[in-house]
Amino acid sequence: MIHAVLAFDDEQAAAGALAQALGAPLRLIGHHRFPDGELRLTLPTPLAGDVVLYRSLHQPNEKLVELLIAAPTARAQGAARLWLVAPYLAYMRQDIEFSPGEAVSQRHIGALLARTVDGLVTVDPHLHRIAALDEVMPGCRSVALSAAPAIGAFVAAQRQRPLLLGPDSESAQWVQAAARAVSPALDHAVCQKVRHGDHEVRVTLPAGQDLRGRDVVLVDDMASTGRTLVAAAQLALAAGAARVDVAVTHALFVGDALAQLQAAGIGAVWSTGCVPHASNAIDVTPLLAAALRDQVA
Repeated sequence: MIHAVLAFDDEQAAAGALAQALGAPLRLIGHHRFPDGELRLTLPTPLAGDVVLYRSLHQPNEKLVELLIAAPTARAQGAARLWLVAPYLAYMRQDIEFSPGEAVSQRHIGALLARTVDGLVTVDPHLHRIAALDEVMPGCRSVALSAAPAIGAFVAAQRQRPLLLGPDSESAQWVQAAARAVSPALDHAVCQKVRHGDHEVRVTLPAGQDLRGRDVVLVDDMASTGRTLVAAAQLALAAGAARVDVAVTHALFVGDALAQLQAAGIGAVWSTGCVPHASNAIDVTPLLAAALRDQVA
């Protein structure tokens, strides 16, 4: 049984939906910023039993400090076990030392979180060369969910016979899972990508794939600068696609990313609620609630 869901006021809606699904009260953490930038947090008291701390870790640096302050305070107020629900989990992409002295942030942030909370529930963490979060968060009960089936079901309800297209090889796992979430499975394929820095990419369409007259939906785990999606959309439209839409788990959309997608001719942009954004259309609350019930039972 979850005794309370703790959240900050900027995520009150998402955390409130989760609390309602769990049948637990939502309790907000007071947040004050001093002129020098330091934070003062005030947690509700008392707490007891299993407590959920909801904090999605987009724009992560300050939020990680919040967790380092809030977690031990929650324990001091009586929480017996603390579950972090971070629908977006930051610092997961840097999983290897590419040059001498480069910090492997995945390893260090994972270990930090493992020491801070008893359990973690997240959605589509951006993992490349490891099989499971357990390798990154030793001693912590970690659950990595996927929104891909929910994305596939949503897209199938929006478009007739869509072609799901991954913008790069890394997206293949999400594209396949989304396509197979409905019966019969949706058509799907994956592009190839070569990245040249943070803002320049080169994408090629899958060989032999006929896009003429098709409703194409680009599917990926996240959209950050949007450059890969833009490149794939431009190629798909040039190859005769009737329309191109986008469906992603994590709508980061930094800077002018959304405007760039629209300028490239992309129609609808759909995302899950893992990162608050105007494009949120796919609810992951049932996924999160079911995972927590399984862990706490």
